[in-house]
Amino acid sequence: MKKFNCFIMAIVSLSSAPLFAEKILGSITIEPGIELTFEAAARDKIVPEKFYLSEKETDVHIEVLATWSDRAPPGARKGGHVAYLEVNVSVENDQSKENLLFELSPHLNLSDNLHYAQNIRLPGKSESTYTLVFKISPPAAGVLGIHADWVEAYGQTISEPKTMTFPNLDLEEVVQARRR
Repeated sequence: MKKFNCFIMAIVSLSSAPLFAEKILGSITIEPGIELTFEAAARDKIVPEKFYLSEKETDVHIEVLATWSDRAPPGARKGGHVAYLEVNVSVENDQSKENLLFELSPHLNLSDNLHYAQNIRLPGKSESTYTLVFKISPPAAGVLGIHADWVEAYGQTISEPKTMTFPNLDLEEVVQARRR
């Protein structure tokens, strides 16, 4: 009976804490057919560890999925990763106004495949609300060569810069979540 009670207690404690939370903040499509999905997800272990914030020091994993939509230019595979974008997020604590800026770098996993992301520590308590401002920019000059046919059809960059703001976010459930 004692083992059964321990088993029940373990089930209850596991079911009361979120095991994996992913909060979709929003999604937009920008020209020429690039779909951007903004997410806050449970922290994760990222390797090589010396380059990324450790899982135990992380509050939340911020992600941007950049994929070609069905309105993409010829040759772009629908759902394929749009590479070489510069992706940054500003995280502001709405109560203290403390603000931190993070560069999201390319990451690879089995669920999203290639995406832009970063493990971050929030500038304040998990109970605070936050405003996240994402800035998506085309690659810096010289990072990506663009052929004449693209230039004639779409211009000298992949796309124009885009800024998306998500105010007053409650991220506590994501902060409390674990992937495993």
